[in-house]
Amino acid sequence: MTSTEVVRGEEWLRPKPAKDPVSTPYWEAAARGELLIQHCPSCGNRQWYPRAVCTACGESPEWEQASGRGTVHTFTIIRQNYAKPFRDLLPYVVAMIELEEGPMVMGNVTDIEADDVQIGMPVEVYMVEAEEGLGVPFWRPAKS
Repeated sequence: MTSTEVVRGEEWLRPKPAKDPVSTPYWEAAARGELLIQHCPSCGNRQWYPRAVCTACGESPEWEQASGRGTVHTFTIIRQNYAKPFRDLLPYVVAMIELEEGPMVMGNVTDIEADDVQIGMPVEVYMVEAEEGLGVPFWRPAKS
């Protein structure tokens, strides 16, 4: 797997994700341009969001790099949000992305008009660095 684009040097105004012992590898990998998911060596289950145990069998999951490609499974367009900084981003799309590897992840779909997002649309990940060592995945239409 290769790394994806990381947008650096922009002021991050949104709330920052909280790093904890379970999720820290995920956020640090995103800052390097890598999308990680968890894989269970015992039962083969793949999962996201980061958890201390496999949701299928209770064993300890391991990290694996995902392709960074998926499809829009479902989405909503946020047209009203009066909280800073979100009111300056309107309208924006929050979607559930089904990864090629199976798990679904939630994120914003960008680089497209909100009304043009469609269920089944192929997307690819890119990262935005919120601070050093903390990247946040975003999604955009996949390049053909």
